[in-house]
Amino acid sequence: MSGQMLVDGSGNESHLRIRAALSDGAVLRFVDQRTFGSWAVDPLVEVSGTLVPESVAHIARDPLDPLFDRDAVVRRMKAKDTEIKRVLLDQTVISGVGNIYADEALWRSQVHGRRRASALTKPALGRLIDDATDVMRQALDQGGTSFDSLYVNVNGQSGYFSRSLDAYGRDGDPCRRCGTIMRRESFMNRGSHFCPKCQPQPRR
Repeated sequence: MSGQMLVDGSGNESHLRIRAALSDGAVLRFVDQRTFGSWAVDPLVEVSGTLVPESVAHIARDPLDPLFDRDAVVRRMKAKDTEIKRVLLDQTVISGVGNIYADEALWRSQVHGRRRASALTKPALGRLIDDATDVMRQALDQGGTSFDSLYVNVNGQSGYFSRSLDAYGRDGDPCRRCGTIMRRESFMNRGSHFCPKCQPQPRR
């Protein structure tokens, strides 16, 4: 679910979508800046010993989940004969990475996003997962990645990880590793940012 859920917090009233009064007297506000979010009543189902809403039971665990099985995810990624960035963005394989952090992880691993997942070795896939995990941890430590006033936490504070980005949004700038000018290409109706020297494109 997109947006923020605040208990007894005022939030940004201009983006307030739902206000619910709870039985204990608290007020729950759903603040959704991007209007992508929704509320629903959903039955719980068991997935790997954990109860989750049925509508999200298909979503894989993210790398920061204590029950995340790195080796199992490596095997699933290796079995995919498609672009590795597409696999990173596939929430049924690994969740929570997203476009920005996928670009960052691929840059750190020196892997082009159009490489076939099946063509990468299992150790290379493991390193990519580790890099994605490190990117996500660092982003959390810095409050996330904010590009404008809509991307803030529940207290209205911006995240500062955008200042630490090595790939995303840096097309036209020199690579921080080798100095080659970074490039951007279209991928899945989004932008992919990479270094053409550190992350050579696969031969077609």
